[in-house]
Amino acid sequence: MPIGLLIPADSNLPLLEYEWQRLGLEKHVVVDQKDGASIHLYLDAAAQAWMPEFDTLNLAATLSLSVSSNEDDLLKEVWLTLLFSPLRLEFPSADELLSSVNIRKNIAINAARVCLNFHTTAVERPNDCWRYSEDTGFVLVPSSPLIESLKKACQPKLGGVLYSFSCYRASEYVILLSIAEEAHRCHPELLQRLQEQWETKAIASRRFHEVFMNEIGTVEEPLPMHYYVPGDRVWFRNPDEPSEEATGYEGSWVVYLGGGLFSNFWKRDQPFTVLTKCIEIYHWRSSTYMDVDGEMQMDESKVEQLVAQTLADQKACAKIYELMHRMRDPMDVYAEGGCMDATRETVKFVTATHGDLIKALNEL
Repeated sequence: MPIGLLIPADSNLPLLEYEWQRLGLEKHVVVDQKDGASIHLYLDAAAQAWMPEFDTLNLAATLSLSVSSNEDDLLKEVWLTLLFSPLRLEFPSADELLSSVNIRKNIAINAARVCLNFHTTAVERPNDCWRYSEDTGFVLVPSSPLIESLKKACQPKLGGVLYSFSCYRASEYVILLSIAEEAHRCHPELLQRLQEQWETKAIASRRFHEVFMNEIGTVEEPLPMHYYVPGDRVWFRNPDEPSEEATGYEGSWVVYLGGGLFSNFWKRDQPFTVLTKCIEIYHWRSSTYMDVDGEMQMDESKVEQLVAQTLADQKACAKIYELMHRMRDPMDVYAEGGCMDATRETVKFVTATHGDLIKALNEL
């Protein structure tokens, strides 16, 4: 059977068909209802040929999609890559599938707008809408709307204040903002529940992953190395054990923006490719130093210098890329693996009918 997506047989299929027609994709979507219990959605052979061996990185270039400036082009890439999923993804309804696509679009757009200062320990946010304590983390000042407050913290206007974040926390804010925007459209109760949660206690780190995210693929059965859907949260691992001891440099959390590009939360006008991300992480091993307190730190200026030198040297670039462009080893293993991850992280179901998130929030 071809791969792709499954929805129940009683789903509102016309809702999806209208969207495919609007985007000009309908002729490439195969709708298979043979088993009677579910509807199988996947791409025809012509569209599958656009992504050989599940490599989605060149899809936008192949179809001349302007995903960074045209929202419908971004939606096209989301739909095409999802419908070509190497693992069959099941959705409880057409509405839930549409919300998942919308959230992915939101994540890609919001991640591209983020611009922050990288810091693993600093605690700062706009003080007119955020307050901090060790017990609660950053929570909202009363009457501060969640969506606007998240944007103020991580999407500064040109010349505005850049607040300090780790890359993981930045990814959480992007995902939370994107969920809240879709909840505003389709599930106001969820938006209110998120508002209440962030007025009392932030959900962060491992708990954020557990409440909000699903992980697709495993180290044992990895996704194809270049299979990415816009809106994926992706981890590039640092495979060098000594430099991994520098806090915040165990790896790098990014968002796939579409068009072969990954978010750069620190320089939003310089998104990463797989190549540039591999080269950057490689040079972390040559750029550490010990501060006056005996803590390992990273010299970012040196990293930038070494990256520029490597990118200007074709042979050196190819050699480092070959070393890094490999599936990562399992955690706590440092053998021959590179920095490429086996899994992707996606958001749980959000609609009122199938809201995994409401249940997870209520169980906290």
